[in-house]
Amino acid sequence: MEQTPVKLGEGGRIVIPSEYRKALGLNIGDELLLHMENGKLILMTRSQAIAYVQEQMARYVTDGRQLSDELIADRKEQSKHE
Repeated sequence: MEQTPVKLGEGGRIVIPSEYRKALGLNIGDELLLHMENGKLILMTRSQAIAYVQEQMARYVTDGRQLSDELIADRKEQSKHE
């Protein structure tokens, strides 16, 4: 899609044009997540945010390595010393 200008309305509101909403499968009342990255606003659905975080974390995972298992083992070890 091409860039589409939108205006910032009262209370900081913007309207997402219908073609964008349709393309993303957005409906009235859907929850969106907003964050800033490198001075840009990024608006995502929850499933897009999960996929984004998974992409970001993929660089830390090597074959056969389970970060969740490592975290659990680390927490268990820490609890032994408390």
